[in-house]
Amino acid sequence: MLYSELVEVYDKIGATTKRLEITDILVSFFKRCPPDLIGRAVYLTQGRLYPEFEPLELGVAGRLIMKCISQATATPESEVDRLYKTLGDLGDVAEALLSKGKRQSTLDSFASSAASSKMTIEFVYSSLDAVARSQGEGSQEKKLRLLADLLRDSSPREALYVVRTVSGALRLGVADMTILDALAVACCGSKSAREAIERAYNVTSDLGSVATMLTTEGVDALKRLHPTPGRPIRPMLAERLSTADEILEKMGGRCAIEYKYDGERAQIHFGAGDAFPHLFSRRLENIDHHYPDVSDIVNAAVNSKSYIIEGEIVAIDPSTSELLPFQELMHRRRKYDVEKMALAYPASVRLFDALVMDGEDLTSMPYSERRSRLAKAVTEGPQLRLAEQSIVSDAPSLERFFEDAISNGCEGIIAKSLGPESTYNAGARGWLWIKYKRDYKSEMHDTVDLVVVGALMGTGKRAGYLSSLLLAAYCEPEDAFKTVCKCSTGFTDEDLKSMKARFEKYVIPHRHARVDSKLVPDVWLLPSQVIEVLGAEITLSPIHTCGTDAIRKGSGLAIRFPRFTGNWRNDKGAEDATTEAEIVEMYKKQLKKISD
Repeated sequence: MLYSELVEVYDKIGATTKRLEITDILVSFFKRCPPDLIGRAVYLTQGRLYPEFEPLELGVAGRLIMKCISQATATPESEVDRLYKTLGDLGDVAEALLSKGKRQSTLDSFASSAASSKMTIEFVYSSLDAVARSQGEGSQEKKLRLLADLLRDSSPREALYVVRTVSGALRLGVADMTILDALAVACCGSKSAREAIERAYNVTSDLGSVATMLTTEGVDALKRLHPTPGRPIRPMLAERLSTADEILEKMGGRCAIEYKYDGERAQIHFGAGDAFPHLFSRRLENIDHHYPDVSDIVNAAVNSKSYIIEGEIVAIDPSTSELLPFQELMHRRRKYDVEKMALAYPASVRLFDALVMDGEDLTSMPYSERRSRLAKAVTEGPQLRLAEQSIVSDAPSLERFFEDAISNGCEGIIAKSLGPESTYNAGARGWLWIKYKRDYKSEMHDTVDLVVVGALMGTGKRAGYLSSLLLAAYCEPEDAFKTVCKCSTGFTDEDLKSMKARFEKYVIPHRHARVDSKLVPDVWLLPSQVIEVLGAEITLSPIHTCGTDAIRKGSGLAIRFPRFTGNWRNDKGAEDATTEAEIVEMYKKQLKKISD
């Protein structure tokens, strides 16, 4: 089948914005597409060569594409560059240059005819596949040669789509769900088989292989597909509600609630023949390279011959074991210095679901059974634990757990149905899972001056040092100091080395009478020293005493992710610190900012 037929489809799709028309265009094409080619045609229409979880990429940068166009059209690179700045699209550049100067003579016309017959879908796909598989020394030269040859064989319009495919800018706007609709109608006569086709896609994440199996083996073969380690499952998603009462009403009055960690969701696969577990992101990309330590952690903790489990990778402060924000974890997402970053930003894992265990598909089981199977297979330790969970049937309990999650560095909580219908619905968003996050989140822009009332000893490279400070705001009416956060970041190595000497004369054997704290540090300090802190936001807290009952009965306020600015406020006495009333006012301004 000629590539020009696929190009014609792309042109028709580009000429309409109506989804039904796009579906009809694809139906017509899929009906006449040979079964052995339909998978490749689907990949190309998605703008790729392989499913998302395959690590192979074309790896052709814009500058290299310009060189390919230059060679294929015998045009100076400077002219290609000038035209690109004018048109803004390398595909348009290739089409324009090929249209301008190609094949004027009879001999050229004969060559054009031969090239046209050569430009089949299979040939284009195989050529691009060879480009993607060119790795290592000399690979750039090989990519250049392969792509330039392909462009020479292309018509101007074919060249446009070849270049857009290679550059990752196909821009057809064809959603995967539209392709599923078209496959159902083309292969089964109607959309009646759509649910089975979509399920197959959700458990394999491979639309090309689903299309091939559908056309060669039929829809019944798709119904027999089950999750397989090595092929990521499209993740189940949650709806969102804004109150505890709404969540409980939706869940039938009782549900499980779990911490919603501020990390990177990961699907972890281990199968027969695997040396170590493989990690896939929420977007189904393989992220083994970024987290080799996580593979080792999971490998040592999960006792199963083959499995697919889900969890959250979170960044941990190596000196305090406290959770760090998502932005810190993203230092791990790099090509180079992976081992160095693993030491600087060690990761931990919080597991929350099991989809396959010992080769058995668990997705049709209720959530409580899946969680039980996960718990039996996991040996928890400092670096790997099950997600913090509670079973609740009243709003106050749910709210307390929510505040506890926020105080421990989480985004919020996830409520999960405990009913018999609580299966794992891959790729679906529904009311079996409900997110409850802070809708009043707002970044702190102002620093605060807080009183040091206690200190905690460090671990790891901070062992032997005071590395985290318990900080409080001043409550003028009660002449007391009420805790608002623990701060362990922002301190230099010199700060840590001098911390013990700095606070030595302020150490006391018990909590000071003017200090109001539910937390017990390793060392109590006389409330005397003041430091400047900037945090991410102010949140409700069940463990800090600043602002207790001011916003919600039984809850105080906490500064989330506090960071020492480097400013020791030696010019201020403890009573000159930021007051409790100021912290409450700052929190209320956050609420007003969101509502505005």
